[in-house]
Amino acid sequence: MQKTYLILFILLVGSRVSFAQPIASKDSMVYVCGPCGSSCDQLQFDKPGKCPHCGMELVKMPLSDFKKQLALKPVTVCFYLQDGVEVLDFAGPMEVFSVAGFNYFTVSKTYKPIKSQGVLYVTPDYSIADAPPADILVVLGGNTAPAVIDSTVINWIKAQKPQLKYYLSVCTGAFILGRAGILDNLTATTYHLAIDDLTKEFPKTKVLANTRFVDNGNVITTAGISAGIDGALHLVEKLRGRPYAQGVAATMEYDKWVPEQGLVINAGGK
Repeated sequence: MQKTYLILFILLVGSRVSFAQPIASKDSMVYVCGPCGSSCDQLQFDKPGKCPHCGMELVKMPLSDFKKQLALKPVTVCFYLQDGVEVLDFAGPMEVFSVAGFNYFTVSKTYKPIKSQGVLYVTPDYSIADAPPADILVVLGGNTAPAVIDSTVINWIKAQKPQLKYYLSVCTGAFILGRAGILDNLTATTYHLAIDDLTKEFPKTKVLANTRFVDNGNVITTAGISAGIDGALHLVEKLRGRPYAQGVAATMEYDKWVPEQGLVINAGGK
């Protein structure tokens, strides 16, 4: 009889101990619209499928990440445009940042319309005299001479450094950053036919070929034209996470994005 009581006592204590053990909690996963710039970007769903509002494929992510994403401060992007700028150099990244829900505006030396590739007139939103602050400054290729040889423009680009989180150059826009001293002692890339010229002109910069983008932390350079889309998506990934950036790429039907084609030397930023 005593033996029976002893067994019952052991079982009871064991069961009480097992119930007292903490239960590990996991961050629940949700499905969200893979961004389309509409109000449905604020919604969450409990199963995969398509967004019932915009038809986009839903993206899976931790609920905590989604809440952080909603609470993040808006990002503002400034595109500096010079006469003769390459259309896709600015239009590609502009589409990425637009889909990502970032704010953006264009700037040139004056309010005078610039002519992109000799065919498309663009009237800048601001001149360098009155442009508002931005988180990201994008400089672009095509005909870079109007910016590179203009000390007023170069000094303005230098003066943005304290307030910026990131510089991004597309294609031969790297020559503009180089002239401003932004690429000194960094690694960079540019349009494949301009690799040798960038190397000769800026000996303090290590220039790489066959790389879609190079990330030095808060200075990012990309290869030619379409690579600007990759660099912009990489920036979205840095600021919003890979699932969000993948959602942006899916919205744009840009299925050629391979993040690993870029080189990340320093993942940090300001």
